[in-house]
Amino acid sequence: MSHPSAAPAPLLIASALGIEHLALRTGGRGGADGPVTVLRTGMGPKAAERSVTRVLADPALAGAAVLATGFCAGLAPGMHPGDLVVAEETRDPRGTVGCVGTDRLVKELARAVPGRTVHTGPLTGSDHVVRGPERAALRATGAIAVDMESAATLLSAVRTAPRPVAAVRVVVDAPEHELVRIGTLRGGISAFRVLRSVLPAFYEWHRSLSLPRR
Repeated sequence: MSHPSAAPAPLLIASALGIEHLALRTGGRGGADGPVTVLRTGMGPKAAERSVTRVLADPALAGAAVLATGFCAGLAPGMHPGDLVVAEETRDPRGTVGCVGTDRLVKELARAVPGRTVHTGPLTGSDHVVRGPERAALRATGAIAVDMESAATLLSAVRTAPRPVAAVRVVVDAPEHELVRIGTLRGGISAFRVLRSVLPAFYEWHRSLSLPRR
């Protein structure tokens, strides 16, 4: 007697800014294995914490995997706008959260956005835009990139319930390429195009979570 397979777990993709949300919405939804929610949290760690906690209280998202995405500031020399960052962990003053399936994400991003450099390492959180000397100080902690929402998003997600989490960011500015306003320079436009192309990689990561471990 055959048994119906369990329904695929949902996927929650969280980003902060309207332009990030637009990139993800225009990237298409085809190919997802299970229901996908794309959440605009609002800017900053407090907004991310509030939004993610509220949405994950919905019983329909009880077992959801959570992926934080959007733009970031690169901290390492040699980074360029449009590069990708796959977090091995996220950090902020309240705690560190380990990410799941980073190798799979790197592989799938290389397929989805060929030719783009993918960096892996710790992603640190900040409650403000980081510039100049502060960037070097964060780099000295071992972090490779910084943004305002990923750490709060993942910490809130795992505090709600144990679940797979990950963070993928697109570099909009870097030590040699400081950006004044997203969208006004080529770096911002390049990052938008990259973010619009990454959804297939997110879906493959999500699909891999349900595969048997070897």
